[in-house]
Amino acid sequence: MAPIILDLENLQKLPVGIQEFSTLREEKYLYVDKTRQILDLTMRGSAYFLARPRRFGKSLLVSTLDALFSGRKELFEGLYIYDKWDWNKTYNVIRIDFSRVTTLTPEKLELSLALRLDEIAEDNEITLTAPDPVDKFSQLIRKMYKANGKKVVVLIDEYDMAILDNLKAMKETDISIENKKILGQFYRVLKGASQYLHFIFLTGVTRFAGLSVFSGLNNLRDLTLADKFAGICGYTQEELESNFKSYIQVIADKKGHTYEDELREIKLWY
Repeated sequence: MAPIILDLENLQKLPVGIQEFSTLREEKYLYVDKTRQILDLTMRGSAYFLARPRRFGKSLLVSTLDALFSGRKELFEGLYIYDKWDWNKTYNVIRIDFSRVTTLTPEKLELSLALRLDEIAEDNEITLTAPDPVDKFSQLIRKMYKANGKKVVVLIDEYDMAILDNLKAMKETDISIENKKILGQFYRVLKGASQYLHFIFLTGVTRFAGLSVFSGLNNLRDLTLADKFAGICGYTQEELESNFKSYIQVIADKKGHTYEDELREIKLWY
């Protein structure tokens, strides 16, 4: 079969592999508006966990929350939330992506996590003096709040990478067990810092470690199987057809298919 060359000259660019909300919006990539659900999420509670497979839009969701709580109003123009959010109120944001943290040993996990916290502190013109990541995390939250009186939003992406990367045949190893202990102590900081916090959101691939890792966060609401937020990541069938209809039609035309035939083929793929 000959390769399919798409005529996309008049279509928005597709955000393949792009996980930063600001990049999507500033460079005019297609963005499927999830802000109705995001607004609902922020109004219903303050501490959430969401598990989804990799490459499923979790990092983009975290990035969107970062932009929202940081008050980057210009990025949300034209989206559902634009005229419904209080842009006069902004928050300090701590965003940690565990794909940027070295997790091969407990020692490297602690060193890398401490470095990431120091970077966030430097970006906010704060100096941390605590020696280990647990105390650094606590100090960072408190100092951010005291610097400007704004509460802190904590966003953690891929919380379980330090565990999953060290499994063997899906069974725990000494390293994964020790990493889990470190993470348990790290996340326990959030319970003790509740007076400084406004919102907590954590994502991961799995729920298997949830009970022990988050045992100190007894108010964390698991959205993984919540029907209301099932479509907050990824694309629903309705979103596929309403946002990508022109792209699907181009593919169908090139292959000599009808639009309906191509939709059925996409369903078969996924």
